[in-house]
Amino acid sequence: MNANAAFLFIVPVITCFCLFGADVRPEEHLYGSQELRALMDRDMMQCMSGMYGAYPASRESSGTSWQPDSTPFQGIMRMDHDRMCMIHGFVNGVYDRQDGPRGGEKTFIEGMFSFMGHFMTRYGTFGFRSMFSPDPLMGSEGYPLLLQTGETADGKTPLIDRQHPHDFFSELAITYSHTFAENDSLFVYVGLPGEPAVGPPVYTHRFTAMFNPEAPITHHWFDSTHITFGVATLGYTWMDVKFEGSVFNGREPDQNRWDIDPPAFNSYSGRLSYNPLQNWAFQASYAWLNSPEQLEPGTNIGRYTATAMYNREFGSSNWQTMAGWGRNDKKPGPGLNAFILESAVQIRAVQTVFARFENVEKDELFTPQSSLFGKTFTVGEVSIGYLYNLAALGRTQWGIGGTVSVSLLPGELKPVYGDLPVSYLLFARLALL
Repeated sequence: MNANAAFLFIVPVITCFCLFGADVRPEEHLYGSQELRALMDRDMMQCMSGMYGAYPASRESSGTSWQPDSTPFQGIMRMDHDRMCMIHGFVNGVYDRQDGPRGGEKTFIEGMFSFMGHFMTRYGTFGFRSMFSPDPLMGSEGYPLLLQTGETADGKTPLIDRQHPHDFFSELAITYSHTFAENDSLFVYVGLPGEPAVGPPVYTHRFTAMFNPEAPITHHWFDSTHITFGVATLGYTWMDVKFEGSVFNGREPDQNRWDIDPPAFNSYSGRLSYNPLQNWAFQASYAWLNSPEQLEPGTNIGRYTATAMYNREFGSSNWQTMAGWGRNDKKPGPGLNAFILESAVQIRAVQTVFARFENVEKDELFTPQSSLFGKTFTVGEVSIGYLYNLAALGRTQWGIGGTVSVSLLPGELKPVYGDLPVSYLLFARLALL
């Protein structure tokens, strides 16, 4: 990590401590106080207007995506008249053990840190969003993850059975919205990097997935565009409906994870979002991705996604589930489908149980040297995990947990991967409250 990158990571942290305070109150060590604070934060988020329109701020997730209004906020917020700032994030220290002949093990850290805010004027609402990640510290090859595909570590060979690290600069965006009447607004979002109007909220922001340190193997079907170097989005909200379109850089980030890639605007997308009730969020999107993979410059992708999210509060406990379908139509190449079902329940801000099921068609599991190169296989994964939160210290929450996953394989892949690979991750977590 070079000095400039370290400086850019530390400055937002110091700024947030100055804004929100880092005092430690004895009563905050009690779980009862944590539950009370979570309830107060939830109520505040549901009373405040969002960055892009006159609806509850709790509806907004990563980029310009929506989640159920009743989703709890986990982080620190401060509101002063017409201004609001929020900070949230987590860091996981992980030991990863992937089973079978194609598995491996690694100890690494991963996470994200987000700082955002907006202020209202008579001319409209102006906002900013930033997100940073320590992922580059794990190295360019990322961490072992069976059946994962996408991107490259060296610009020459594809990452297979490994999850790539995310870029240090994950989001640097400015926003503007103007409310015309009580229920409608027009908004603009510009980011370098940013997140275009594609798919559901990214998994590191979804309540159903944010506690799980393991990335979905369907990541490149639903939310891999969450770090895009060059994004411009124009959207319109009317009551509980949002229409938006983006032009953006279709190319995935390169293997240099500390820098900002040159922007381009060669791809486009459209997304329709609908939150009919406070516990529900639906979205459907289409994107044309121009040459997304560095190692396949002649291949474009038409990406379809559709997801439904349901959230339910139980006092200071919360349960959320997401189901989704995604499809990548390669041009030239096959059409590949993916399905995901994931759920998480948090009990009194102390214990969290999370689970995920995935089924996906993949044609990138082998290099050109293999006789199986280019062949499409339907694979899957089932995982379940648990996180136990220790007592809070100030505005930080320490926890420990683990995840167990089983890879689901067709017969042709069992000689390569093993009959039934069972993998696990152990992790310690530090999160902002």
